[in-house]
Amino acid sequence: RNDEPEKACRPFDIGRDGFVMGEGSVMFLLEDMDHAKARGARILAEIAGYGASADMYHFTAPQPEGKGAMRAMRKALETSGVDPKEVGYVNAHGTSTKLGDVAETRAIKAVFGDHARELAVSSTKSVHGHLLGAAGAIEAAACVLALDRGLLPHVPNKARKASDIRVAISNSFGFGGHNATLVIKKAPSGSN
Repeated sequence: RNDEPEKACRPFDIGRDGFVMGEGSVMFLLEDMDHAKARGARILAEIAGYGASADMYHFTAPQPEGKGAMRAMRKALETSGVDPKEVGYVNAHGTSTKLGDVAETRAIKAVFGDHARELAVSSTKSVHGHLLGAAGAIEAAACVLALDRGLLPHVPNKARKASDIRVAISNSFGFGGHNATLVIKKAPSGSN
């Protein structure tokens, strides 16, 4: 199926067939919340927490139970002060590889427990492909836009309404066991 890129990248689908390369970039302007409010900026979201881990389980394969991913997600939640039950959306790393999707699913279930069943989880790589170094930034932008507009990206190409979701996380897991997670909160009321 990789001869048909528009169908090949299907993260978490039983018929997935690996990732498809993409190209793109995104740029963020980050500033202190008080400063942004003082100058009357339109605030789209708040980066509330960050977590990272490096496990070097294997150069290209994740640790099968997702232990590095678990550490990154837990650290991000801890630094943000967000309870896992407050998270409504996970933009998964979701490369559409059997090893990666299974490990990330296990990690999400371990971190969120029973709440994992309530989470909306998708990977935007089915739309834009794997952007390598830009993947994490564009996926964080997808979370920001999802929170700002009340629409969650879905696989493939179909958004669904989510005006009640206030917190999202964005996972980025790279070769060599480099794992990073951002906790992103909807902009505070009255900041737009």
